[in-house]
Amino acid sequence: MMKIGDLARAARCTVETVRYYEREGLLAAPMRTSGNFRDYGEAHLERLRLIRNCRALDMSHDEIRSLLALADQPAAGCGAVNAVFDAHIAHVDERIRELEQLRATLTGLRERCQREQAVGDCGILQGIAEMENLPRAERHTHLG
Repeated sequence: MMKIGDLARAARCTVETVRYYEREGLLAAPMRTSGNFRDYGEAHLERLRLIRNCRALDMSHDEIRSLLALADQPAAGCGAVNAVFDAHIAHVDERIRELEQLRATLTGLRERCQREQAVGDCGILQGIAEMENLPRAERHTHLG
């Protein structure tokens, strides 16, 4: 059994991260000792590592909840896991498209200022000022 600090060290995160995942319902609350200390087991460590690895893959909490629910049914088929990953890959593809558009916009702005000059004449700042009336691009990814 481990105290919260031991769990955090083993999972290479902070105590606050452990508490956060508990509050979010991703990590089950542990048993308490007679001294009211949290008492974590190996299952908590495995689940916390899974959560942290999913976050490293930029998965949303809802996606992680789905995977955790599926992981709790080890005998079930993995088709639903594949579906979660397929949806996440689609989100990543959309985010890549958004980032490519952002890069093109930034590159276009950068091309407006090719030489050192007074800030008042800076083509980048003029270009940004001209963008004020453009509607913000709507994002269609799971990140919102």
